[in-house]
Amino acid sequence: MPLKEKITQDLNSALKERKETELSVLRLLISAICNKEKEKRFKASKTKPEMDERNLIKESQLADEEIIDVISSEIKKRKEAAALFEQGKRQDLAQKEKKEAEILQKYLPEQLSEQEIKKLAKEAIAKTQAREQKDMGRVMAELMPKIKGKADNSLVSKIVKELISS
Repeated sequence: MPLKEKITQDLNSALKERKETELSVLRLLISAICNKEKEKRFKASKTKPEMDERNLIKESQLADEEIIDVISSEIKKRKEAAALFEQGKRQDLAQKEKKEAEILQKYLPEQLSEQEIKKLAKEAIAKTQAREQKDMGRVMAELMPKIKGKADNSLVSKIVKELISS
């Protein structure tokens, strides 16, 4: 089942079961997905002005990988907000943001362990022959397609820095 359909199904279930937090998170997620599709449709209309509306809509549908990017972005926003709320001594709001991130996490593929990330990072470092920090961009470019949506980017970045500097 496509990811967007699953999210829509879960939204309907949350509505029926009156799960307020889940409902609001999924509504925001659907909204973010729709905004991304509109953005894609706008770009397509500029590059292919001869295309009719039906084909534009069909072409602007997001693939599961693109939806995973949207979900990852939403999770990142929640984590950043939670960190800021914790700095401001607002544990109640920080907990709310963390709970929302957990709900969104269910829609991502199974996450890689730190050992799996290290293994992939070592392979990428060997393949790119990275020796110092300035080579990190090449390593990340090699590594990211393999782990996209399967690991937190900040964790991957931290691991790669550690491996290159050691």
